Amino acid sequence: MLSAQFIRENLERVRRDITSRGAQAPLDTILVLDEQRRALIGEVEGRRAERNTASKAIGQTKDPDERAKRIEAARALGEELEGLEAQLREAEEALNQSLYEVPNVLDPETPVGIDDSENVTVLTVGQAREFSFEPRPHWEVGESLDGIDLERGAKMSGSRFFVLRGGIARLHRAMLQWMIDFHVDGGYIEHYLPYMLTEESFFASGHLPDFRDNLYQDAEQDYLFIPTAEAPFANLYRDEILPPGSLPLRLVAHTPCFRREKMSAGRDTRGLKRLHQFEKVEMFVFCEPEESEAELQTMVERASGLAEALEIPYRVLQLCSGDIGFKASKAYDIELWSPGVGEWLEVSSISDTLDFQARRANVRFRPAAETRPRFPHMLNGSGLGAPRALVAIIENYQQEDGSIAIPRVLQPYMGGTTRIEAESST
Repeated sequence: MLSAQFIRENLERVRRDITSRGAQAPLDTILVLDEQRRALIGEVEGRRAERNTASKAIGQTKDPDERAKRIEAARALGEELEGLEAQLREAEEALNQSLYEVPNVLDPETPVGIDDSENVTVLTVGQAREFSFEPRPHWEVGESLDGIDLERGAKMSGSRFFVLRGGIARLHRAMLQWMIDFHVDGGYIEHYLPYMLTEESFFASGHLPDFRDNLYQDAEQDYLFIPTAEAPFANLYRDEILPPGSLPLRLVAHTPCFRREKMSAGRDTRGLKRLHQFEKVEMFVFCEPEESEAELQTMVERASGLAEALEIPYRVLQLCSGDIGFKASKAYDIELWSPGVGEWLEVSSISDTLDFQARRANVRFRPAAETRPRFPHMLNGSGLGAPRALVAIIENYQQEDGSIAIPRVLQPYMGGTTRIEAESST
């Protein structure tokens, strides 16, 4: 969350960045509410000072009649103060609700663009495999191996659900375990996290109010299902002050993710490219502001390292202002080439939110003993998203006989299995 003071002092930049995003935010309302709040703060502080002075005068007054008059005046002053404090609380609540609607400022290096067509490719690695046959999409390969069952997934839960079985289910599990091990070996601390959070937690992470239409919610209780492990990670140290020397914190978790995908109606309706429920490994970092850019680049390198280890062509895109997320100041996507569908598939999105989430969640750190707390920077990134990574593996490693070769890096996680064939997947 941007503070009212920051908006007031950087109004031109905030307006420009909102326009560059193609977004809207109630900046004029915020300026009015902020002015009202500051005026009320002045009045409240003034009345408190008067009350303190009146209390001292009462203690020094000997005459009973005069003392009674001063007590009555102090009581009236107290009632007036209570009314002003109530007005101040209401003004602060109204201001905060408006501030929740303001997206983060953009990093100066974030390119300006209207939508994802104007994202900038910063790196492409690897050559697309040359097939001696026409590569098939993953759902055809998976169905022929009896390993992907879209029909029964839809029967149970509707569109955008699926069933995996046999060798492909095992490949999915192996891939997730390998990714977690890759990050743990790189110094990230593994976590098991809640899959449901309160609405307060989603406001703190920045997913509300902007992402509400894509969240699944419990019908009776104040629980919403997580769309990514970023949400619980952002709340992990909410309302806490981290002690000196505790940063950076590099965390990782494997969780299911639940998304309504209302903004994607009619898109990617076949296969495993866009789903309501899927698995993902998520990296998350708390760091000192001065280390933010270095941590971002390290996260990009880690996600890219997974793509390289899979020996699948990949590219790194820097997101433009019209495609970057509400919370992000600077962001990159990692995409894998998938020859069966003939597309680059996003398997990771890595974002630096600066102190935007830290302010919302009131996470602070103390740089040294006896120093004032500061807001850390918080970064998040997929490492990687399982469904599309699985799609890319199936489509890149499919064989002419219909089998799937196992990437070398995953073979130890498959018990030494080197190929998924029809007879081994039933």
